Amino acid sequence: MFKATPNPPQPSSKSRVETQQAKKLDEAAERALDYYLNPKPTDEASGKTQTAQLFMVSPDIDTETLLANASEDLLSISAIAADLADDVDGSRRSVILAISRMADGVHLLVERAMDRLEVQAAG
Repeated sequence: MFKATPNPPQPSSKSRVETQQAKKLDEAAERALDYYLNPKPTDEASGKTQTAQLFMVSPDIDTETLLANASEDLLSISAIAADLADDVDGSRRSVILAISRMADGVHLLVERAMDRLEVQAAG
Protein backbone atom coordinates (compact mmCIF):
# COMPACT_ATOMS: atom_id res chain seq x y z
CA MET A 1 0.00 0.00 0.00
CA PHE A 2 1.20 3.41 -0.90
CA LYS A 3 1.63 5.87 1.94
CA ALA A 4 0.55 9.41 1.17
CA THR A 5 3.03 11.18 3.42
CA PRO A 6 5.79 13.33 2.07
CA ASN A 7 9.42 12.44 2.45
CA PRO A 8 11.22 14.15 5.31
CA PRO A 9 12.24 17.64 4.39
CA GLN A 10 15.71 18.09 3.06
CA PRO A 11 18.08 19.75 5.49
CA SER A 12 18.01 23.41 4.81
CA SER A 13 21.21 25.29 4.62
CA LYS A 14 22.02 26.90 7.94
CA SER A 15 22.94 30.51 8.27
CA ARG A 16 26.41 31.49 9.32
CA VAL A 17 25.16 32.46 12.80
CA GLU A 18 23.53 29.04 13.32
CA THR A 19 26.72 27.33 12.18
CA GLN A 20 28.83 29.36 14.60
CA GLN A 21 26.42 28.63 17.46
CA ALA A 22 26.50 24.92 16.70
CA LYS A 23 30.29 25.01 16.59
CA LYS A 24 30.43 26.79 19.97
CA LEU A 25 28.06 24.24 21.47
CA ASP A 26 30.18 21.38 20.11
CA GLU A 27 33.33 22.93 21.56
CA ALA A 28 31.67 23.46 24.93
CA ALA A 29 30.48 19.86 24.98
CA GLU A 30 34.01 18.66 24.13
CA ARG A 31 35.49 20.74 26.96
CA ALA A 32 32.92 19.40 29.44
CA LEU A 33 33.55 15.80 28.42
CA ASP A 34 37.32 16.28 28.56
CA TYR A 35 37.04 17.88 31.99
CA TYR A 36 35.21 14.89 33.45
CA LEU A 37 36.56 12.02 31.37
CA ASN A 38 40.15 13.09 30.66
CA PRO A 39 41.25 15.26 33.60
CA LYS A 40 44.70 16.77 33.39
CA PRO A 41 47.08 16.64 36.36
CA THR A 42 46.83 19.78 38.48
CA ASP A 43 50.58 20.37 38.41
CA GLU A 44 50.81 20.23 34.61
CA ALA A 45 50.85 24.00 34.25
CA SER A 46 53.69 24.42 36.75
CA GLY A 47 55.80 21.75 35.06
CA LYS A 48 55.80 19.43 38.07
CA THR A 49 54.97 15.78 37.63
CA GLN A 50 52.00 14.55 39.60
CA THR A 51 52.73 11.74 42.05
CA ALA A 52 50.51 8.73 42.49
CA GLN A 53 49.76 9.59 46.13
CA LEU A 54 46.16 9.76 47.20
CA PHE A 55 46.88 11.35 50.56
CA MET A 56 49.86 13.39 51.65
CA VAL A 57 51.01 14.66 55.03
CA SER A 58 51.85 18.32 55.01
CA PRO A 59 55.64 18.68 55.05
CA ASP A 60 55.66 21.58 57.54
CA ILE A 61 54.08 19.65 60.46
CA ASP A 62 56.49 19.08 63.33
CA THR A 63 57.38 15.59 64.59
CA GLU A 64 55.61 16.00 67.93
CA THR A 65 52.31 16.81 66.23
CA LEU A 66 52.68 13.83 63.90
CA LEU A 67 53.38 11.50 66.83
CA ALA A 68 50.48 12.91 68.85
CA ASN A 69 48.07 12.29 65.98
CA ALA A 70 49.45 8.80 65.44
CA SER A 71 48.99 8.09 69.13
CA GLU A 72 45.34 9.20 69.05
CA ASP A 73 44.67 7.16 65.90
CA LEU A 74 46.20 4.05 67.46
CA LEU A 75 44.01 4.47 70.54
CA SER A 76 40.98 4.73 68.26
CA ILE A 77 41.95 1.59 66.33
CA SER A 78 42.45 -0.31 69.57
CA ALA A 79 39.09 0.84 70.95
CA ILE A 80 37.24 -0.08 67.75
CA ALA A 81 38.85 -3.52 67.63
CA ALA A 82 38.16 -4.19 71.32
CA ASP A 83 34.53 -3.16 70.89
CA LEU A 84 34.17 -5.34 67.80
CA ALA A 85 35.71 -8.31 69.63
CA ASP A 86 32.75 -8.24 72.03
CA ASP A 87 30.38 -8.95 69.12
CA VAL A 88 32.13 -11.98 67.61
CA ASP A 89 33.23 -15.41 68.80
CA GLY A 90 35.83 -18.01 67.95
CA SER A 91 38.85 -17.41 65.78
CA ARG A 92 37.52 -14.06 64.49
CA ARG A 93 37.51 -12.76 68.06
CA SER A 94 41.14 -13.84 68.47
CA VAL A 95 42.14 -12.01 65.28
CA ILE A 96 40.36 -8.83 66.34
CA LEU A 97 41.89 -8.93 69.81
CA ALA A 98 45.31 -9.43 68.22
CA ILE A 99 44.77 -6.29 66.14
CA SER A 100 43.76 -4.40 69.27
CA ARG A 101 46.84 -5.57 71.14
CA MET A 102 49.14 -4.75 68.23
CA ALA A 103 47.70 -1.24 68.09
CA ASP A 104 48.31 -0.94 71.85
CA GLY A 105 51.94 -2.00 71.38
CA VAL A 106 52.54 0.49 68.59
CA HIS A 107 50.83 3.15 70.70
CA LEU A 108 53.39 2.50 73.47
CA LEU A 109 56.22 2.91 70.95
CA VAL A 110 54.82 6.22 69.75
CA GLU A 111 54.40 7.42 73.33
CA ARG A 112 58.05 6.53 74.09
CA ALA A 113 59.15 8.50 71.01
CA MET A 114 57.13 11.49 72.21
CA ASP A 115 58.74 11.22 75.67
CA ARG A 116 62.20 11.26 74.07
CA LEU A 117 61.29 14.36 72.06
CA GLU A 118 60.19 16.12 75.24
CA VAL A 119 63.47 15.20 76.97
CA GLN A 120 65.47 16.50 73.99
CA ALA A 121 63.47 19.74 73.94
CA ALA A 122 63.97 20.24 77.66
CA GLY A 123 67.70 19.41 77.62
